[in-house]
Amino acid sequence: MSEQHLTDIPFGSLALDSRLLRALEVLKFDRCTPIQAESLPLLLSNKDVSGQAQTGTGKTLAFLLACAQRLLNSDTGKTEPGKPRVLILAPTRELAIQIHKDAVDLLTDIPLTTAICYGGKAYEKQKQQFQEPADFLIGTPGRLIDFFKQKLYNLKSVEVMVLDEADRMFDMGFISDVRFLLRRLPSPEKRLSMLFSATMAHKVMELAYEHMNQAQVVKIDSSSPAVERISQSIYHPANHEKIPLLLGLMKQLNPERSIIFINTKHTATRVWGYLEGNGYRTALISGDIHQNKREKLLQKFHQGEYAILVATDVASRGLHIPDVTHIFNYDLPELGEDYVHRIGRTARAGNSGHAISFACEDYAMNLLDIETYTRTSIPSMTISNDLLADPKPPIKLKKSRPLQSKRQSNNKNGRQRNRSRSNNRSGSKSHQSSS
Repeated sequence: MSEQHLTDIPFGSLALDSRLLRALEVLKFDRCTPIQAESLPLLLSNKDVSGQAQTGTGKTLAFLLACAQRLLNSDTGKTEPGKPRVLILAPTRELAIQIHKDAVDLLTDIPLTTAICYGGKAYEKQKQQFQEPADFLIGTPGRLIDFFKQKLYNLKSVEVMVLDEADRMFDMGFISDVRFLLRRLPSPEKRLSMLFSATMAHKVMELAYEHMNQAQVVKIDSSSPAVERISQSIYHPANHEKIPLLLGLMKQLNPERSIIFINTKHTATRVWGYLEGNGYRTALISGDIHQNKREKLLQKFHQGEYAILVATDVASRGLHIPDVTHIFNYDLPELGEDYVHRIGRTARAGNSGHAISFACEDYAMNLLDIETYTRTSIPSMTISNDLLADPKPPIKLKKSRPLQSKRQSNNKNGRQRNRSRSNNRSGSKSHQSSS
């Protein structure tokens, strides 16, 4: 972690349990980031916090420490199955998985347990978690409500609530589900509550006022130290120049680890095909990639097996992938806020990074909103003929048939075989009869 990213406040100066301090030492965290330094003293004195901070600033560790400390201080006794004491809500399964991983790492030698629930995978396995005690319940709203309505757990024992990426909850249309869960918690006066968001829009503040107990607002300057550490540039290619330009930049820059953001699944598949066809080992994640495969691909990208990740906005928030050196906006996003979240995948934990964007014929009009939002004019770069590569043909993505289709095919083949056997038997009887 970059020294410039840290404050002078050591974790040891905070009212943290000695077991948590040992865990932080093992994880090699010794000093607080700004969001941790400002929010933890309030949270450790049992004051609700509504925090504004960009991704990659350490807010996950801040709320996990506060949750764990609250439970370690509590004398409510042993946690019972189906009665979690901490509820952490995340807008996407990727973010929920990342929070769960961070919680497991922090609690390795601490007697607090975790469970995770999210859509798209392991339905029965997730249900089985409620047969054992779980102090931390982490998940996305839809799957949590599903299990709640099945009465697999209740929220009456919750002592701490965390709502992460609150602005994203609104963007994705989950806010009614969030309110459903929050209204079934103990009253705000009887629990510790935290809300974190990259922006403190009016709708987010309303949510804080409704479901929190006089929350203290903590804002880390979003004039964006993160954005300032990112070298930004923009090219203006014609649509047919985008693939040659991307391949030319890949050859020229040779990025150690990069994410290429695309607006649509179809284009993402096409870009992946050209990268693979031109010798770049590339991972692809989008909304229609099966959750199991997405997790494996992200893990391989995290471990460095893939140097390039092509992604739709499913990966723009919540993922902590260290050492991403370059972000490519192959398609400009519509909103300035989404642009900031995308490029925030680099320059994490105080490091520097590069963000390269294409303002093509289809998406160039989005540039005005982006520059207005960031209050920055992105330097424009010239496209020389030397920079445009001559692409080799793309590789086609092999699509596996959905399980349902395979079952239908097997059933159809089975019916055909049965009819064939029946016809054979019928023909045989007819022959015997005529004989």
